[in-house]
Amino acid sequence: MRSRSALFDTHTHFDVPDFDPDREELAHAAKQAGVERLVLIGFVQNRFRDLIQTHHFLNSLKNAPRSELAPGLHPFYIEQHQEPHLLDLERILQSENCVAIGEIGLDTFLPQHKQPDAFTKQRHFFAEQLELAKQYHKPVLLHIRKSHAETLKILKEQQFSLGGIAHAFSGGVEEAKAFIKLGFKIGVTGQITNPNARKLHTVVQAVGAEHLVLETDCPDMTPLCCQHGSGQRTRNTPVNLPYVLQGLAQSLQADEGDLARQMWRNTLDTLHLKI
Repeated sequence: MRSRSALFDTHTHFDVPDFDPDREELAHAAKQAGVERLVLIGFVQNRFRDLIQTHHFLNSLKNAPRSELAPGLHPFYIEQHQEPHLLDLERILQSENCVAIGEIGLDTFLPQHKQPDAFTKQRHFFAEQLELAKQYHKPVLLHIRKSHAETLKILKEQQFSLGGIAHAFSGGVEEAKAFIKLGFKIGVTGQITNPNARKLHTVVQAVGAEHLVLETDCPDMTPLCCQHGSGQRTRNTPVNLPYVLQGLAQSLQADEGDLARQMWRNTLDTLHLKI
């Protein structure tokens, strides 16, 4: 599926081993599909080197999306994070051209992450990364799962004003508006292609296109139309981003071309990019 306008995939894990066999081929296919730029997202310190290598590899290719870098320490992997990892993150911010810090935030989906010690550690790493974002003047890419109120509380306590993206948003309308008020865009994944994702459809229709951005979250969140019928997980790729646009256009009853241009402007704005 070829999009009529340039697309920006604001959230990918295109560096992970799932893509090692065919990353270059998929990069060329994504460009052919209209994906002009993508963001590579960090999640654990022991993958920082691969993240950076993939970033430079993609930017060495011709006819491939331009890669942007957003290193960070993901709350779901809180058991793995150690204090020196924050120093490693800061070194990347100093040595690489990063557009954001991500993905960072809070996650209480698993019972063990609701335990006081684990959640306290999550809050600490989130707050420390917000401080780095303020120091280096970067927006942040938020991972928020079953923790919207607490995430908003910390952002307000930190007086964080650089905005960013509330990735793969799963909250309600009022929560979405609260993040928008703090300068965030709402990240829309392939979930929007599922007519049964009523909560997401309600949110995007309530807040409107000016507050949204597109993302694949590859290799996860595969659009419904791209999933195989075998019941096994179907790997998502940046090539599928036009289907996210299509699903969002259908939900908003908007023209795809107009919507793509709005999503592009929104992304440049929230990531503080000029071109």
